[in-house]
Amino acid sequence: MGGGARASVGVGVTAIVRTALPTDLEAIDVIERASFGDPWSLRSFSDSMTHSFVRINVVEVGGGVVGYSVVWLAGEESELANLAIEPGRRGAGLGALLLDAVLQEAHEEGALVIFLEVRESNAAARSLYARRGFHEVGRRTGYYRNPSEDALVLRRDLG
Repeated sequence: MGGGARASVGVGVTAIVRTALPTDLEAIDVIERASFGDPWSLRSFSDSMTHSFVRINVVEVGGGVVGYSVVWLAGEESELANLAIEPGRRGAGLGALLLDAVLQEAHEEGALVIFLEVRESNAAARSLYARRGFHEVGRRTGYYRNPSEDALVLRRDLG
């Protein structure tokens, strides 16, 4: 991502997607806990930053982090492990902006395919992923906790 992708997300509002920094971890943790019933720990995010196969990006509006993504790269395959937008900022196109940056970065890193898991009940996320060319290739029964729910495994070719 480097310098970051920029997009207008409303009148006079610009969003920037950039590589996450250690100073972003607190904001990422707050968004994670507000978004998921079984959140990743702050240490999981911190440890992830030390691995060469992990890419963590943030989306910033007005100088503040309002969303993030975590991607794992493994040769020609990649996985979107986590993506969340601050609850009060959802529906403004920030998730789409972040996802588009993820897809571009994974492709530039040599990935030919990207996978992800999504809660079966998460209609908004499923709609976004469908608009970006993802399709269902499997199901993980009872994958999510708090509350317990199946995950749909989605795939998109990048090549």
